[in-house]
Amino acid sequence: MILERKYRDALLWTPFPHKSQQNVVRCNLCSHYCIIKENETGKCNARLNEKGKLYALNWGMANGTAIEPIEKKPFFHFKPKSKTLSFGAFGCNFACINCQNWTLSQAFKHSLIPSYSEPFLTAEKVVESAINTNCNGIAYTYSEPTIFFEYAYDTIKIAKKTRPNLYHVFVSNGYFSSELIDLIVSESLIDAVNIDLKFINEDKYQKICKASVKPLLKNIEKLYKSTPKIHIEIINLIIPEENDNPEAIEKLSKFIFSLSPDIPLHFNRFYPAYMMHYKKVTPISSLLRAKEIAMEIGLNYVYIGNTLEQNVQNTLCPKCNSIAIERKPNYHTKMYYTIQGSNSHCSKCNNVLPIII
Repeated sequence: MILERKYRDALLWTPFPHKSQQNVVRCNLCSHYCIIKENETGKCNARLNEKGKLYALNWGMANGTAIEPIEKKPFFHFKPKSKTLSFGAFGCNFACINCQNWTLSQAFKHSLIPSYSEPFLTAEKVVESAINTNCNGIAYTYSEPTIFFEYAYDTIKIAKKTRPNLYHVFVSNGYFSSELIDLIVSESLIDAVNIDLKFINEDKYQKICKASVKPLLKNIEKLYKSTPKIHIEIINLIIPEENDNPEAIEKLSKFIFSLSPDIPLHFNRFYPAYMMHYKKVTPISSLLRAKEIAMEIGLNYVYIGNTLEQNVQNTLCPKCNSIAIERKPNYHTKMYYTIQGSNSHCSKCNNVLPIII
């Protein structure tokens, strides 16, 4: 495979000594830690080894750019009612058979990449678009930001120079390498991350995502304990007959609780997609039961998403049960909490709420 245009040099890789071949490298971007031979790519198909150097193939390949409320990501405890410029790029390190955005995430694998000689949208243009549309921040989403990290990295660095008050959030499968987390934390690259904890079961991760749950759980813990602090929220897509049983919900909820009862957990409704089109839509009763179990475990902030069901996305004060944030379908948000200094407080009992304002 010969490069037809100048791709961006990849970050986080090292030469890898090989018995019989030269120019082999190890990619240190995600927890797959792919060993990549010359003229080959890793599992994501988005990073190419050419002559012993690793290149990011998806730099500038923005797709699905949109201006959205932060609640759509979903972030419910981070910058409520703010506006983000959201975008993703081709490629993913997972191969989820239920992916809703598979034409973007699996584009390299299905030869769906458009032919062009220049970037669709440079990092400079992303920042410029966010500024010109009066967005409060940039969300790296739709596909996996780990796999277009060089693109995200350049965008963040440019933004910090030209508009430092913009926030930056990842919506991610969380399959970072330890080296990537260290880089994100040491350079204070992102302000918040929403991690899709798809299953708590190793076999399910292997079967449906072609990945492992073990690195993911370690990453969530490492990010939660990071300094400076990165705000974390968790998504769990409830798929009928895959992870909707009480035991799975309880185990996942206990893991989150072991870190903090204040981490927001979003149970999202599944809709058939990609190679899992044969499944049924998740019953509302399953989502309500999942929320009930999670709150019985002790989680204070549990939400239900991908549904028009009423009163399942409100933030309630865990001390007095008053509504702190009311969220109606179609992202209509109303805040009732008060702000004292840099903290959010319940307007009824003055309890401090874990909401980043």
